Amino acid sequence: MAVFSAVKNKKQTKGAMAGVLNYISDSNKVYYNDIPLRTGINCNYYSGFAEMCLTKQQYKKDDGRQFYQFVQSFSEEDNVTPLEVHQIGLELAEKLFPDFEVMVATHCNTKHPHNHIVVNSVSFKTGKKLHQNHDILMEQRMVNDEICMAHGLSVLEKYQKLKRGQALNQKECRAAQRGQSWKLQLIATIEDALLYSTDRESFIHNMEYEGYEVNWSDTRKYITYTTPEGYKCRDNKLHDDTYLKGNLEKLFIFRQETGFKPLTYEPPEGWLGEMQAHYGLTEDVISLGKNLESMGDVKPPLTPKVWTDRKQKQRENLKKLAAGHKLQSEQEQDFEMQM
Repeated sequence: MAVFSAVKNKKQTKGAMAGVLNYISDSNKVYYNDIPLRTGINCNYYSGFAEMCLTKQQYKKDDGRQFYQFVQSFSEEDNVTPLEVHQIGLELAEKLFPDFEVMVATHCNTKHPHNHIVVNSVSFKTGKKLHQNHDILMEQRMVNDEICMAHGLSVLEKYQKLKRGQALNQKECRAAQRGQSWKLQLIATIEDALLYSTDRESFIHNMEYEGYEVNWSDTRKYITYTTPEGYKCRDNKLHDDTYLKGNLEKLFIFRQETGFKPLTYEPPEGWLGEMQAHYGLTEDVISLGKNLESMGDVKPPLTPKVWTDRKQKQRENLKKLAAGHKLQSEQEQDFEMQM
């Protein structure tokens, strides 16, 4: 199925627009067989940002909304190549925004190739501003469906809301094997976003760039994600403690302390395992000091938490599914029992 969704970019400045264009054109994401799948429509891709800014200056419309961003994603069932995905994205952008400067970039670094489409808010032809609302988005999705069907691809059907708290059972494992699990696609997106995130703000931005809404509030116990298709999911339903709000908060503190650099790959046991070793030793020192102050009789420090083989195996299987790898029947049975 092909999904066309709007990204809610709350920050609307030229700097934010430059950040989005830099993100979607990342060389780690857009290369396929040594070919960069990034194209400018009505502008040169490499000078597109400057051309968009000049258009705004020309018509004296520098304020307010600076750009719109959309994500066009495809199902593995369509068996479409990144080159075809890019071509379909270009057709859609040319059809929807003929009088605007548009950047189209195809991300090939995930199991599901998808297009990022960034549109200047001011028309280079008329000087009029682009306006979007729910009805317009519905019309744009119809155009998207028409183009995809013309290419022999499936389109999105109306989804049925899943029951809250549904576990990753055998049914969902089978869906994952077919590339149809939205929850595992969410997990894969979180994993990818974490590779580039140094703090909460950058993590939320990276998720939003991929079309996901993130409700992360200091007053709420859980992080709530909304997928491009409209599914909602709390962090405690993602089958791995690594993604819990409290642990991600610790993760970003840990990264600030240790000078984390983007694209640093996680250890086998996950970020949480590395943090537990770090914070476990710190907690032992604190515990030792408290005992010295209050009792004079020092208790032996607590043993740092250990990432068990069972937990690590469970996480490895979850990540394999999220990355699109198929599990052997024995692994499936173990995974379902662990959940």
